[in-house]
Amino acid sequence: MRVAVLGCGAIGGWLAARLARSGVAVSVLARGATLAALRRDGLRLQEAGRDWQGAVPASDDPLELGPHDLVVVAVKGQHLKQAGPQAAALLAPGGKVLSAMNGVPWWFFPDRAVQAVDPGGTLHALLPAERVLGSVIHASCQSPAPGRIVHVMGQGWLIGDAAAPGSAIERDCVALLQAAGFDARAEPGIRAALWYKLWGNATTNPISALCAATTDRILDDPLVCAMTDAAMRELAAIGERIGCPVPHTPAERHAITRRLGAFKTSMLQDQQAGRPLELDALLGAPREIAASVGVATPTLDALHGLTRLMVACRGG
Repeated sequence: MRVAVLGCGAIGGWLAARLARSGVAVSVLARGATLAALRRDGLRLQEAGRDWQGAVPASDDPLELGPHDLVVVAVKGQHLKQAGPQAAALLAPGGKVLSAMNGVPWWFFPDRAVQAVDPGGTLHALLPAERVLGSVIHASCQSPAPGRIVHVMGQGWLIGDAAAPGSAIERDCVALLQAAGFDARAEPGIRAALWYKLWGNATTNPISALCAATTDRILDDPLVCAMTDAAMRELAAIGERIGCPVPHTPAERHAITRRLGAFKTSMLQDQQAGRPLELDALLGAPREIAASVGVATPTLDALHGLTRLMVACRGG
């Protein structure tokens, strides 16, 4: 299986490095400083106290890299407009896109686009659910420099064919990840699994960025924790309406989060690095879905407004 990774940041770079290390034919579509670093130094991974460095084919031109059986889209939601056509150009006939992103993806509903992440439905038309494998990643990585990846914790990957659960390419993708040492398994209810992860991310992520706070501090403040609970109850109510029920209470989820200690969310890392924040996928999309199914979201509305204003005030 030929694999292309589009988005060589923390998660995309981690995946590309692990696949390359295991002998998979993997290419990387990158640009700017990341492309220059990959061409100069190769891809560098620090994991479990060990360093790995290896050369991978890299280009900013999809045509130069050629067709691939699996194209991993590991960009932030705000970069999807550009990434979608590039992914399509990398895709071989019969191949699939693996979306490795936080929040609500462009393919979440098979019959309609989510405008917050796919204005006008361009991506939905270009890469419909029939061409997508969804994923939920339970891991944390950092990219302190272009082309350099540091694994922090977790190895989990849930993989689900958005249109045909249990398909051959779903099984092949799971086997590929397992061979590279990941804790990967097939997930027939990939939409519900995505919503469950969003249930936590859409609350702690924006609060952490607003307050520059690690997750332990968010949960330790009773007022902030109550706000988190309120937002989680709204997300659970939306999930019930769209066939993605949340099986736990906020308190049960907090107990899991507390095990991470002083954990920096991905949005806090982006905020501190001056990178754009993925507000549309984490907050805009669930609010849009809530409006379509008649669920009020006053807490999510407030979180979205505050984080959007923070971004505007810092200059984008």
